[in-house]
Amino acid sequence: MARVTGIGGIFFKARGNPAALAAWYRDYLGLPFQDWGGAVLDWQADARADGGLTVWHLAEPGSDWFAPSAAPFMVNYRVDDLDGIVARLADGGFPLAQGPEDHPNGRFAWVMDPEGNRVELWEPRPWQEEPGQGS
Repeated sequence: MARVTGIGGIFFKARGNPAALAAWYRDYLGLPFQDWGGAVLDWQADARADGGLTVWHLAEPGSDWFAPSAAPFMVNYRVDDLDGIVARLADGGFPLAQGPEDHPNGRFAWVMDPEGNRVELWEPRPWQEEPGQGS
């Protein structure tokens, strides 16, 4: 059967100044923006042992998982140094909304971007597949 094999991109509309929002993602999260205005995240450049995974999940309609954001989405960014990004955010006056937290699949922290979108930061650990799971 034909199927989805991964996320090809994340696209969302800025509510204010897109250049200022892009600068925040560049300066605080290290996104490598190109001249055309977007960033390419190359899985082959990710040195993590899990080989690069993308998680896709639907939240329940009444979930407060993205709170305090009113947006119906949250982007999870894989990071190579959660502590370094958290320190850079704090230095810039952007406190964490939650975390850091340790979980079996990695370390997580959450911050609100300048437009009020909740952003999840994930420093992955090697994925441990449980019996009966998989493709």
